[in-house]
Amino acid sequence: MLLQHGTPVALTDYAYLSTAVAGSVMVFLIKLSEQSWNRLFTALDAAVIGFWAVAGANKTLAAGLGWLPAVLLGTVTAVGGGALRDVILGRVPAVFGGNGLYATVAVAVAGVMVVCSYLGVPQVGIGLGIALALVFRLTAVHYGWNLPTGLDWRPRSKVASTVRRHINPPTRNGEEE
Repeated sequence: MLLQHGTPVALTDYAYLSTAVAGSVMVFLIKLSEQSWNRLFTALDAAVIGFWAVAGANKTLAAGLGWLPAVLLGTVTAVGGGALRDVILGRVPAVFGGNGLYATVAVAVAGVMVVCSYLGVPQVGIGLGIALALVFRLTAVHYGWNLPTGLDWRPRSKVASTVRRHINPPTRNGEEE
């Protein structure tokens, strides 16, 4: 939709709808423990990041755009679907951190897809991208890899503390706002 290049494939290819229905039926019929479901969900989510990053990058390249838009839209495609799913489920979107690399995996996969497309082997890029997503994301979750959080901007000297107190004076109960 961001490319404004034809009808979205999900509306023209019946495989998308049949896959969604098959997945819904499987979830309805198969009973899993919460621990098993969490493991399966993490693996499926990693694969889906790969699928969507590859699809987004491919569609962008097919529209005639360059490598940077392909990587960006591959990433947005992969991350956007997961974020929408998490919001619908009432969860904080995984892309906001705290659970292993997410968008970083999508960037890497889209990058691999673009490089393979430029080398003339897009089929290799599809397989390699999805495999990379699985390995990279599952390893990140297993070892707790995360990107660094924001910098701690608290004053570290007496002068900085004095300036900060002057700009933000304490409230009546003695706490800073």
